[in-house]
Amino acid sequence: MARILVVDDSPTEVYKLTAMLQKYGHVVIGAENGADGIAIARKETPDLILMDIVMPGFNGFQATRQLTKCEETKGIPVIIVTAKDQETDKVWGRRQGARDYLTKPIDEDTLLSTVNAVLAG
Repeated sequence: MARILVVDDSPTEVYKLTAMLQKYGHVVIGAENGADGIAIARKETPDLILMDIVMPGFNGFQATRQLTKCEETKGIPVIIVTAKDQETDKVWGRRQGARDYLTKPIDEDTLLSTVNAVLAG
C-alpha cells in the first residue's frame, strides 16, 4: 500500500489517522509541524501527505504551498485534514495546491475513500 505522511501538531489526531490508515495496510510517517513536514517529504518522498492547517511555525497552507511549488515534492499529492470548515478555507487550501480538503472530525470511510481517490489520480 501507500506511504503516507501525516503532518499534525496534535498527537491524538496523528494517532487516530495512523490507526485508520494502518488498518488498511498503509505505512504512516509523522511530522509535528509544517517545517518538519516539508523536510520529511523531501527526504522520504511519501506517496501522499495529510496536512493539518493550524500548527506552530509554518501553518498547513504555507507548507502545502511550498510542497506543491518545489520541484522535488510537487508530484506528491496533499490532502488537507483540518477543523477549519469555512468555505474560504477550502478554496484557499485548493489554491495552495491541495488535491482535497477534509474537515475533522473525520470518519474512516471518508478518509479512506478520499485517500484512495487521490492516490488513483
